[in-house]
Amino acid sequence: MSQSLRVLLAGGGTGGHVYPSLAVVASSQGVVDEPPDFQYVGSAIGLERPIVEKAGLPFHAVDAGAIRGRSPMAAVVGLARCARGVSQSRGLIRRLRPHAVLATGGFVCVPVVLAARISGVPSVVYLPDLRPGWAVRFLSRIASAVAVSFEDVRPYISSRRVVVTGYPVRPDLMAWSRSSARGFFGIPEDVPVTLVIGGSRGARTLNQAVGHDLIPLLERTWIIHASGQQHFAALDAQRSTLPDSLRERYRLFPYLDAELAPAMAAATLVVARSGASVLGELPAVGAPGALVPGPFAGAHQRLNARFLADRGAAVVVDDQAAQQGALVTEVLVLLADPARIASMARSARSLARPEAAQALFRLVADVAGETFRRRVEGFA
Repeated sequence: MSQSLRVLLAGGGTGGHVYPSLAVVASSQGVVDEPPDFQYVGSAIGLERPIVEKAGLPFHAVDAGAIRGRSPMAAVVGLARCARGVSQSRGLIRRLRPHAVLATGGFVCVPVVLAARISGVPSVVYLPDLRPGWAVRFLSRIASAVAVSFEDVRPYISSRRVVVTGYPVRPDLMAWSRSSARGFFGIPEDVPVTLVIGGSRGARTLNQAVGHDLIPLLERTWIIHASGQQHFAALDAQRSTLPDSLRERYRLFPYLDAELAPAMAAATLVVARSGASVLGELPAVGAPGALVPGPFAGAHQRLNARFLADRGAAVVVDDQAAQQGALVTEVLVLLADPARIASMARSARSLARPEAAQALFRLVADVAGETFRRRVEGFA
């Protein structure tokens, strides 16, 4: 068994619940004398497994299920799956002997943090959004500490220990300059670039809005578009019909992986849903946002979008209005006003917390105990 700090990571359901953990893993480099031993726990059916395995971390699947907002029968099934997940997680904890658990969101966190509490292992729950869901509210009562992205969140958490760390973003997101990012895609430095990204699976509203007005958009801006696999073929067929001069301006991907960081850095404007990742990624690269909260994503996306808009870093477009042309209109209006774009970029960058991932790692090391606290720079 490794003598280094051992951390069990848990989270899943969306990329926004996985990438903060990977940012913490990357940020731990050079902070402690020995590289920590990170292992990841996710659900068997979520999209987290390929992301985690591609990052080179061992992956363990446990059962988990939704409980609230379901029919009585579905809630019973969810409870049963959660109970199995607790048993499976306790087995993992006995075998892997972690010093701490870091949970970053999703239903799978519930059985893992419960198992940690039963097993006497300290845990940190990280809340990326501005308001906690029921799972985080429940887990905050039994976790050793809760980390949040902004001071505004603190009043909504019942834990005795709430630490404002900021939103952890991967170091590579801040490693690209606009010039190097444009060079990566072969895009000139002096042209506007719009990044359209609908999350891990794409967003139908964003794809349809862009597809409907693709030519007028391309006449004004280059586009990097992550469509999701489901909508990629139709958009790719549409791309093939464009004139050569416009086709060159349209860079279409089913999903952005290694391309995400340079795409964010290259963007003049980011068109996106407003999952928690926008709270960290847009400030990290100083990118203005045109945000369309998902209609079925709950209130947290509207709150995330409004938080950035109220601070001058984004505009918000209703999903229904976006389907009727308001999104493209807003994008074209923004791109026609470079002074406003520049002001929004400054506002976004003012919200950046580049030390967030390292701060979250230090918190995990802190709750892990005195033996490992002494190894971490800054704990005297």
